[in-house]
Amino acid sequence: MSPQTPSAQPAGTSGARPAARHGWLQALAAVLAGLVLMVVVAALGLWASGATDLPDNAYPRVVAATLVTAVGGTVEFTGDAGAIAETKAGLTVVPLSVTLAGALVLGAGFLRPLRHRAVAGAAELAGWAGRLGVLWLLALVGLALAARQNFTVDLGNGTIGAIGDLFGATPEVGFKAAMAPTLVFGVLWLAGVFVIALLVSRGAPLPARLLRFQESVRPAAYAMVVLLLACVGLGVVIGLVVAATRGHPAETFAVMLLGLPNVVWLAFTIGLGATWNGRVDGPFGLPMPHVLDEVLRTPDVSELNLGSLADYDGRIWWLVVVDAVLLVGAAFLMAARSPARTRVWQHALHMAVALALTVLMICLLGRISANYGLSILGLGDIGGGLKGELFLKPQVWGALGLAVLWGLVTGFLGALLARGVRRGGEAGPPG
Repeated sequence: MSPQTPSAQPAGTSGARPAARHGWLQALAAVLAGLVLMVVVAALGLWASGATDLPDNAYPRVVAATLVTAVGGTVEFTGDAGAIAETKAGLTVVPLSVTLAGALVLGAGFLRPLRHRAVAGAAELAGWAGRLGVLWLLALVGLALAARQNFTVDLGNGTIGAIGDLFGATPEVGFKAAMAPTLVFGVLWLAGVFVIALLVSRGAPLPARLLRFQESVRPAAYAMVVLLLACVGLGVVIGLVVAATRGHPAETFAVMLLGLPNVVWLAFTIGLGATWNGRVDGPFGLPMPHVLDEVLRTPDVSELNLGSLADYDGRIWWLVVVDAVLLVGAAFLMAARSPARTRVWQHALHMAVALALTVLMICLLGRISANYGLSILGLGDIGGGLKGELFLKPQVWGALGLAVLWGLVTGFLGALLARGVRRGGEAGPPG
């Protein structure tokens, strides 16, 4: 007679009726659901941006490359321009709309069989996560193999085109997913999703040794996730209004389906007072709002912050008000989910740490870098638009310092507002 594991029978019963919730079929369903949603979001976004017109039936491969970058994988650009020519290209950007869609579904799939449990062993959690990880790894291999394509560059009818015809130069550029980095970072991304899901969920079980940390960590983690999703929700509303009133709905929906969190989380940090450095050159451009592109399209590196944006549009100061309301609401939510014995200064400290980590995540994921260039006999971009550059990166330490300050103030205010409604929380009764 073999012993039963905790996952082999329902919690709180001693009967023999199994509750097979950690099997391979459940893992396959969770992985497929996340993967399908990511494919749908990426495909619709690329369709709205006109990617279906790419030559050589490259659209499906571009979709695969988008998924690779969405989970932290690496897509390398290749070029072959012949003996007299040189090509170069690079792109670093995470399509966070696709990332967020996959994270929400995979996180929910990971938590679903763990519901209504108080405690789970580390081995049980590792085994369930391992099944999901193995299937996810196989999916990453397929995506990396599919994400590769080459294109021929049209040199046009100008000087560059004439020189290319004379010497028989037919430049080609392409992309391919780097297998090893894609697998490593893709699995790390999935592990991060599982950890955040465990931290955020009130009903998910933790190993007994970690239960003492849930009083301080889980309310703060939940508040930060709600804060980020609230920013995305506001962005959806604004995007729909822009699509309905200002024309170009396809472009707007492309941004929403591919990079809405990139835009709204950037705006959130700017509302805190953070500064981003960047430059836009050539045919590249930032999606929306258009004022970002105007500020950065200068000969030198520009600063993107409240002051520089206000020179173009004074309404940018409303970002400060929106951020203040969102942060006080998040702090209130955090305090309401915390044990009543938690002191006000502890709420402020928890909020400061959580907000600093959230802003750090935005700074790491929100970076953008894109460049390409083509030269023949040392000549490039002679009327042909054959080069361009775009980059956007944060001043990290300044952003983190402001996040700590905002967190302390709003955490204090949120704790005061929650005094009349505070509950015991998931970690214990009110003290």
